[in-house]
Amino acid sequence: MSKYWYCTKHSRVEQGEDICPPIDRLGPYASEEEASHALEKAEERNQEWDNDPNWNDAK
Repeated sequence: MSKYWYCTKHSRVEQGEDICPPIDRLGPYASEEEASHALEKAEERNQEWDNDPNWNDAK
């Protein structure tokens, strides 16, 4: 099964041997389509964590 990555440095989906280093990638993803939405998924998760009462300290 192929793995796809999203490169945050180049704003593109990558696959195969010639990909950017791990510090610049999100993934792996099962499809190119899924990888193309990596930033959206990360933002959704950030919002969930920001609003999770188990992870927020009282201010």
